[in-house]
Amino acid sequence: MEVKIAQNAGFCFGVKRAMKMAWDELENKGENDTYSLGPLIHNKQAVDKYKEKGLIEKEDLENIPSNSKLIIRSHGVGEKVYTESKSKDMEIVDTTCPFVKKIHDIVKDFSDRGYEIIIIGNSAHPEIIGINGWCNNNAIIINKVEEIDSITFNPTKAYCVVSQTTANLESFNNIVEKLKEKINNLTVKNTICFATKERQLSAIDLAKEVDCMVVIGGKHSSNTQKLVTICSKVVPTFSIETKEELKKEIFENFKVAGVTAGASTPDWIIDEVIEYLKEI
Repeated sequence: MEVKIAQNAGFCFGVKRAMKMAWDELENKGENDTYSLGPLIHNKQAVDKYKEKGLIEKEDLENIPSNSKLIIRSHGVGEKVYTESKSKDMEIVDTTCPFVKKIHDIVKDFSDRGYEIIIIGNSAHPEIIGINGWCNNNAIIINKVEEIDSITFNPTKAYCVVSQTTANLESFNNIVEKLKEKINNLTVKNTICFATKERQLSAIDLAKEVDCMVVIGGKHSSNTQKLVTICSKVVPTFSIETKEELKKEIFENFKVAGVTAGASTPDWIIDEVIEYLKEI
């Protein structure tokens, strides 16, 4: 089988930076244990390597002892986490993606100036939860354009809209256009990460050249699942985390396969999938 690889696939700058920072800390850790709030990234295989190295994953700050080392993951956290961790004398290693950090600054600035905040994205995603934590968790969160009609906007208020870094560009634009019909005073900040835009565009371009697409990445990875959605509109698309999920028989009718991967997918997992496909 012929295999073509998307121009932009795999670890993005923010994830690569976060994983290196976390690994360096584990390499040089002292007597105190090292914790993370939730998984470092949305890729189980990569995170397991860090756990083997000694990283302890907890979902709540209350379950992390005082004086511990706390790694803040690339998705970022709300302002309250910084305040509470400081009160517990924790050593913070902040691996928040700089593009996410920029959203935190925008949200805090506009919120402090009296703006209502609108976040476009999945309310259950840790990045959105973190962003919301910079405006006292008072943001209006919209994931689909259809949700707007059920929301009542205050005509006397000014609103600022930001986006999850991994949002779909087409969906973002559709939601913003609808918001403009409902809100008189609206400031729009397109905070979709440049790497996300590039990854989505290159995936679409590749999907048009092949018989099927294989998208590699975590099942809970927002940017990976958006790649799946985008590619599925063009050709048959298979969403996997590792090569073990692939079966040769499903490719019997395809001559050319395209491969792309989410921002949290390590190179070694991508390479294994590519080698497997080439052998078919």
